Amino acid sequence: SNAPSTSTAPSSHSAKSKNVHARGLPFAEKTCPFTPFHPTTMPKPGYILVVCTANVCRSPMAAALLQHALAAQPEPLRSLEVISAGVAGRDGDTVSANSVTALKKVGLDIAKHRSRALTDELVQNALAVIGMTESHRASLEYAINPVPRNIYLFREFMPAPHAKEIGDPFGGSLKVYEATRDEMVEAIPSLIEFLKTQLNASR
Repeated sequence: SNAPSTSTAPSSHSAKSKNVHARGLPFAEKTCPFTPFHPTTMPKPGYILVVCTANVCRSPMAAALLQHALAAQPEPLRSLEVISAGVAGRDGDTVSANSVTALKKVGLDIAKHRSRALTDELVQNALAVIGMTESHRASLEYAINPVPRNIYLFREFMPAPHAKEIGDPFGGSLKVYEATRDEMVEAIPSLIEFLKTQLNASR
């Protein structure tokens, strides 16, 4: 399971959380349908795979937020499927209650999400694998053979001096989870621009 975070979110994130609550998500005017990834389903190749440690806190939120944002994009971005898994996860665990609440406040429901353990097949069939921290990237590069060349961080494409990693909110308050959510929201426009280049390259 995820280890409790030792860091606290900057105060600016708290203010940003209030703004997100007030205006909703910036990507689309309407909430898109989001089907939580269930361990018994296997997606078609070419999806976006979002990973964290246990697939119960960060990656379920990030996957839902990214799927919502892609729904407002033209094709072929709109049709991209976004799924999630945990580098140290197991199948079938329920999502963190604070993750559910943090996303419910911006109109997304991930309550039915169940965790999924990462497999070689999931990584190899992904258009891009998006982790939260450098430790996730290192874990994937160590465990998957051949070493995947399509592993990135959710905030990797943010301009400096923005932090590139998204810390683990496990064990934190709802405000910590909201700050984590807002770090994801902030990064999504730059991530979508990168995904455009990946789709163009794959044609």
